[in-house]
Amino acid sequence: MTTIGIIGAGNIGSQIARKAIQSGYDVVISNSRGPETLADLVAELGQKATAGTAVQAAEAADVAVVTVPLKAYADVPVEPLAGKIVIDTNNYYFERDGHIDALDKGEATVTGMLQAHLPTSRVAKGFNHIMAVDITGDAHPAGDPARRALATASDFADASDFVTKLYDEFGFDTVNIGPLSESWRVERDRPAYVIRQNTAELEANLAKAPRTV
Repeated sequence: MTTIGIIGAGNIGSQIARKAIQSGYDVVISNSRGPETLADLVAELGQKATAGTAVQAAEAADVAVVTVPLKAYADVPVEPLAGKIVIDTNNYYFERDGHIDALDKGEATVTGMLQAHLPTSRVAKGFNHIMAVDITGDAHPAGDPARRALATASDFADASDFVTKLYDEFGFDTVNIGPLSESWRVERDRPAYVIRQNTAELEANLAKAPRTV
């Protein structure tokens, strides 16, 4: 069984852990405060979940999810994630992260920065333009007209394919927007950001996204 290592146990990380376990995955989850602070969450998640450090979650992962504040992305362990698919849920909030010139100027993307930090990993964008509560609360089976679409982007086909598989298992359709250089289209304040959309609506909003805001 595939193990998903989750680096970051905040709202998004905890919700992904819940859906991953419902979908049959094993989960190792971590935060910045230490495994002992995750005892209540692990008890809720059940026997398929364990808590660890960020390094332990990365080492245990077949696939990792990085869901830490952008200002902490450089603390994500590099070597344990070598050769692995890594899903990045991050967004840039300058109020929290401080101003990052390359992002302010539209010269970089949030997930491209993580890919540069993890040069031997295969990073994909995922779960960044949905509210945490909707990850568990807005899922629908395939073919349901109410089914929501989420975007992914990666420079590696197998990484975006895995996100597509995970979205489907979680109850969402996928719009693949191509390489990480295009991932700005679902970043903060773009038309696709935290708005409930089906596939056609998401594709339309991605196409009209402005490069700078």
